[in-house]
Amino acid sequence: MYIFIVNPASRSGHASRIWTEIETLLKERNILYRVYFTSHRGHGTKLAQQLTKDLSSRTTLIVVGGDGTVNEVLNGIEHPEHIILGYIPTGSGNDFAKGMALPSDPQKALELILSPNSYRTVDIGVLKYSEKDTEKIRKFAVSTGIGFDAAICHQALVSRLKVLLNRIHLGKLSYAFISLRELALHKPCRCHISFDNGTEVTFEKLHFAAVMNQPFEGGGFRFCPNAQNNDGKLDLCMIHDVSKIKLLFLMAIGLFGWHTSLKGVDTFRCKQVQIHTSAPMPVHADGESVFLQDAISVTCEQERLLMIAPQTT
Repeated sequence: MYIFIVNPASRSGHASRIWTEIETLLKERNILYRVYFTSHRGHGTKLAQQLTKDLSSRTTLIVVGGDGTVNEVLNGIEHPEHIILGYIPTGSGNDFAKGMALPSDPQKALELILSPNSYRTVDIGVLKYSEKDTEKIRKFAVSTGIGFDAAICHQALVSRLKVLLNRIHLGKLSYAFISLRELALHKPCRCHISFDNGTEVTFEKLHFAAVMNQPFEGGGFRFCPNAQNNDGKLDLCMIHDVSKIKLLFLMAIGLFGWHTSLKGVDTFRCKQVQIHTSAPMPVHADGESVFLQDAISVTCEQERLLMIAPQTT
């Protein structure tokens, strides 16, 4: 028995058409399955909670959607030790699928799940922040971040332009347009960062800090090109004390991971990091907005998730 959680609204409804194709294949092959559809933001978390809270044996849970849907399901899984995760990517960015080397073709992704020849354990990142004096926790599979990149993520979620471009299969262009708009509004601020090994750094003008579990975020940006999703650590990229024009340049070459050795860029690898800023800045987890924060703590959780995915060298 396979359990599917499908976000039919992913990529402006593209996922709904993909699910129709997948369901046809499942019925043709007499595969036993149950399917649950998300209907609003946060629904994937509730569905995952309901479906996993009473598990006592291994169950294959398959997500059909984008990175945001994966994030919702991840935050709802009650017993990760009982879950085998499958993923059929239907989003506009699909950074999680890229990092896991999953097929972009839905039918090939389904075949991998139905006839798995390898499994991989995946690290889970945990973001902690405060909301009305209460500590909040948000797990992530791809990345979390504070500053300019998070502002872009937030605007992408509410952008009508992204919806329009998704309909004509040009969704990735929306990030470029949004970046230019946010650049005009962006204000860097002073930042103090401390790591679990005792290292501390301070930047006068932090533009953003990306904490990554995968090498890709934001539709393919390789801010931490050497990040590994099963090494028990997180990779951190900070861009600071540069002009807005250079920030834009660094982000552009960040698509290829060519920025890491340039002035104004620092990278670290750690198990835990705490970030404090002099003013609230936008924060995201897997592209989902956590709004404005001036202090966050990020940890690589000890518990891992088992996933159907190709082995990589």
